Amino acid sequence: MEEKSKRGYLNEDFRLFHVRDRKELQIAYHYHEFDKVLVFLSGNVTYVVEGKAYFLKPWDILLIPHNQIHRPIVDPAEIYERIILWIKPEYLRQHSVDGDNLRTCFEQAELSSFELLRPDSAMRPTLRKQLSTVEESSASEEFGHELMAGTMFLQFMVSLNRIALQDQGQECRESYRSDPKLEEIIGYINANLNSDLSLVAIARRFYISKSYLMHKFKEMTGCSAHRYIQQKRLMWAAEMIREGTPVLEAGQKSGFGDYSAFLRAFKKMFGVTPGDIGQENPTLRSVYGPGE
Repeated sequence: MEEKSKRGYLNEDFRLFHVRDRKELQIAYHYHEFDKVLVFLSGNVTYVVEGKAYFLKPWDILLIPHNQIHRPIVDPAEIYERIILWIKPEYLRQHSVDGDNLRTCFEQAELSSFELLRPDSAMRPTLRKQLSTVEESSASEEFGHELMAGTMFLQFMVSLNRIALQDQGQECRESYRSDPKLEEIIGYINANLNSDLSLVAIARRFYISKSYLMHKFKEMTGCSAHRYIQQKRLMWAAEMIREGTPVLEAGQKSGFGDYSAFLRAFKKMFGVTPGDIGQENPTLRSVYGPGE
């Protein structure tokens, strides 16, 4: 059964990649423990996030919250150019003030199951300038380059949140494909990770057959329903442990009735035991190219 791999380690508060290539990219479904922004500049790319396929246009922006399963499908006949930002969620929280939460755009994307932003032409020069300054300052050695990069990055995040707070769902309607029933099922799973999520129970709740559920889930997400549920539970458990929840309690809260089964599944997925989750594990470092 296919495993969804974690890709990349982020030791900085954020990291920017600007990549332009034309080659065959066979990238499997994967997830990150950090938030990701994709600014699409050129190419012929379909990006699949949690079973929803987005058909990207130049200057489309995808907001991919941490732990969401995704992959790009790239046409190698065209040049694929993109800017990608990896961002620590806690960094955005630390710089949120007076009710202005810089993670609002990611939280809203997760809540609505809609990850696409399409800034209008008047807004694009501002975004381009902000991103160029972050990129140039990050590569510089001049006095204050880190401060400049951080300041402009936060300005970029303010701009993204302002765009996200506009209702763009209707105008982007033609740019994605999804199955409404599957969206409902995925939303239910993610909201009820500590409940009975056997395939029989889910199929009964949504008035579909178990075989249809298994087939449609695999077709739309690239992941079996059973594996998706288990991995989401483990991701949630890992997050709780990082925040200080005792290991046994995290296993129980995330839907694992059997502690030994939880330990085995956790180590198989992360390569470390729950007690080691806060420690850096070299075997989990990305072996893939930057950014995706």
